[in-house]
Amino acid sequence: MYVEREASVGEPTSQERRQTEQNDKRILGNVVQCDGARATISAYADDADGAVTGLWTVGKMISINLGSTRTVGLVYAIGKSDRAWSNEGQNAIEVSIELIGEVRDGAEPGARPVFDRGITTYPHIGAIAHRIRTRDLQAVYDLAGRHSITIGTLAQDETIAANIAIDDTLARHFAIVGTTGVGKSTAVSLLLRKSIAARPDLRILILDPHNEFAASLPEYCVRVDSKTLDLPFWMFTLEEFAEVLFRGRETEPEEIDALRDLIPAAKNLYRNPNSGSYIRRGSDALTADTPVPYRIADLLKQIDERMGMLESKTDRPTLKSLKTRIESAAADPRYRFMFNSRLIEDTIHETIGNIFRVPHHGRPVTCFEMAGMPSEVVNSVCSVLARLAFDLALWSEGKLQLLFLCEEAHRYMPADPRLGFAPTRHALSRIAKEGRKYGCYLGVVTQRPGELDPTILSQCSTFFAMRLANEQDQAIIRSAIADSSASTLAFLSSMGQREAIAFGEGVATTMRLKFEKLPSHLLPGTAKREEATSKPGDDVDLVAIVERLRNVPKSTQQAMAFAEVVDSGRQAGDPDYRKPPAARPPSDDDFDMRYGLKPATFGLRPQND
Repeated sequence: MYVEREASVGEPTSQERRQTEQNDKRILGNVVQCDGARATISAYADDADGAVTGLWTVGKMISINLGSTRTVGLVYAIGKSDRAWSNEGQNAIEVSIELIGEVRDGAEPGARPVFDRGITTYPHIGAIAHRIRTRDLQAVYDLAGRHSITIGTLAQDETIAANIAIDDTLARHFAIVGTTGVGKSTAVSLLLRKSIAARPDLRILILDPHNEFAASLPEYCVRVDSKTLDLPFWMFTLEEFAEVLFRGRETEPEEIDALRDLIPAAKNLYRNPNSGSYIRRGSDALTADTPVPYRIADLLKQIDERMGMLESKTDRPTLKSLKTRIESAAADPRYRFMFNSRLIEDTIHETIGNIFRVPHHGRPVTCFEMAGMPSEVVNSVCSVLARLAFDLALWSEGKLQLLFLCEEAHRYMPADPRLGFAPTRHALSRIAKEGRKYGCYLGVVTQRPGELDPTILSQCSTFFAMRLANEQDQAIIRSAIADSSASTLAFLSSMGQREAIAFGEGVATTMRLKFEKLPSHLLPGTAKREEATSKPGDDVDLVAIVERLRNVPKSTQQAMAFAEVVDSGRQAGDPDYRKPPAARPPSDDDFDMRYGLKPATFGLRPQND
């Protein structure tokens, strides 16, 4: 491309003609107009022989020689002033470029060129413009020694690697946006693989609404779904628990107030079975939000006792409605991961350790698959996980480095405050605003940035913008990029597969890149599509589909992945809980099996066996 010298100090000779045998065709054009951010270059579309050179194309970088420095610009528009093409003589064209920065040679002989964002000396009229050298192009995207990973190649020159500063990308949060089918999930998988290799101490929790990432990270991933998840109801705060009970509808203040009083009493009964309904006051008192185990049976017993009090006559309809809600949720087979009788024991250490991979045993990624989970409970579960992620990073004092990745993030953080679940929004907003100080990072993946909460999006310092066709979504990304690189986003609606425009703290300057190609067996969702592909002659198994639709458990108990199989008729707090199970009288009603009650004790005070 250029004939370069062994060592160069400054620019003692013309930038375009490093040796005398180079001809004048190295000069491509001259500056004819310039303002603070853009310039116009006068050039020819064809050479003297009439052959169209194609040297000027949209998206290419060029440099303008100013003697000691070289101004770098990006071509964003080309045109002929008369809108006519002539076959007689050369065709003059006008090239519009956006000024990005400037490159200067190093002070020491043989030193690499150095790139600075911003312009100190603007091009003068008549300044010579030419194709950028490979060394200068490498200097533009050089990360100046920061810890970096390679995620692809430059669209300008595929021989140059596209690098990002992984520490800055993670710590200051990142977002990957793009319309359906452009390769967002593939880009996420590639980025996660590179991040794990560069940061072995990193734990990753993926909110996976389409159950597709586990197959793309088989050697790093642990899969958690509605069947293998153990997230006890007592780890939910009052607001999160109410979201489950009311199934996403508007809550009743009277019922919430009753829960706020009754849940601490139930927790106290679990810790002190013989204390009755006495609630201890003081610095160590329990609240409805304290993650301490309690039993649904004790909570229902407290409601029954409150209903039986003479002064609670006016509150009986409210308490009866609350009791019905609790019984309905606890009996729903879709909520087994919350209300299973084996989860009453204080298993908070096992639950947190399994979900957040402490220790990770070589598998630092947890894919939380939500495709088979009720939509009304997804908000509460995501709120619990996001809140726990921040608290773990906070109280580990930086020892736990955690990436919380939200696929289809507009589901949890919608721009409309009337939609979504407020605690989920607050938990994720807390990670976005304060998480980097404690080692809790946020990754946002969405196809509709226009529907995402602007507060969350504004906290993401590195963006990977893939093809976006919607004008509103393009406007959101355009408002996030620096003014000096705004013309780069003109390519958003026409970029190809695996292409992205990266800008922000994680890159040296705005760059258009193409992600590396992953092997076909590691593409997200590939295994699921192969399983779903029907062979000739295969019929749809309607029986299996209906069983999954009903989600009703078999008569025999199935062991869950994260829970120890124990006697379902006993609960933590029973005097003989740790003893081998003894024969119990059969009962026609399965109420005691669902709530862990012994026969003939519902509504009565606990008695010593």
